[in-house]
Amino acid sequence: MIIDFHTHIFPPDVRDRREEYLRRDPTFAEMYSHPRAQIATAEDLLRSMDEAGVDVSVALGFAWRDDEGCVRHNDYLLAAAERSGGRIVPFCAVNLQAGEAAAAEVERCALAGARGLGELRPDSQGWSLDGEAGDLLAGLARRHGLVLLFHVTEPEGRDYPGKQGLSLDSFQRFLTRARGVAVVGAHLAGGLPLHDPAPANVYADTAALRFLYEPAVLAELAKAAWVEQLLFGSDFPLVSQAAALADVRAGGLDGAALARVLGENARALLPPAGA
Repeated sequence: MIIDFHTHIFPPDVRDRREEYLRRDPTFAEMYSHPRAQIATAEDLLRSMDEAGVDVSVALGFAWRDDEGCVRHNDYLLAAAERSGGRIVPFCAVNLQAGEAAAAEVERCALAGARGLGELRPDSQGWSLDGEAGDLLAGLARRHGLVLLFHVTEPEGRDYPGKQGLSLDSFQRFLTRARGVAVVGAHLAGGLPLHDPAPANVYADTAALRFLYEPAVLAELAKAAWVEQLLFGSDFPLVSQAAALADVRAGGLDGAALARVLGENARALLPPAGA
């Protein structure tokens, strides 16, 4: 089974009224102002999955600044997942600055079938993972059995639109406070696996690997005991799922390790629906 743990879909009206949304949200504007920046819908994702041979995709929410924007996007993710017959797994997004409203939205999404929260970008939304909001988030994840997926900013390398999301230092500090919570760091967790052993509760996805690292890094990480905590992610539609699969398959992993990264690790991590 192939599971893509990192894809992005938006309600069709976001694509149709892109200019309006660019004015509404600075992070959306940073990432999607270029005319070539693709905005995909659930139908686009399902077509891609059929073409690439992907069985299941985790579809991530967007870190809108306003709570209403998160709710609208979450509604679309949950409905798309229900229509997909299990092929799309919804991860919803919230802004913890909304306090009780954010907690209520997490509960609503969990009851409606969300399996996680992401792609979370505290720095983009203006709240600190190191403060009370981080404790609230960890508590909500424990209570509802949710996986947390963060955009982690690698401290080195080139700049790109949307790079800032959560500093690697803050991410590492949160891991020690989020015992019992499964936490995923996008984009090889900001480079964490390159210099740290794998903490028990952290995973790293391979989203946008081709823009950040050479594929051969995967074989090195597998030797360094990360093989059970690496998750295939494409970052669709930024990278096609077919191209992302080719990148991972070119990473020098042996058959057993490749099977883990492409799907077995994700299948073990995702909580059962309704948990």
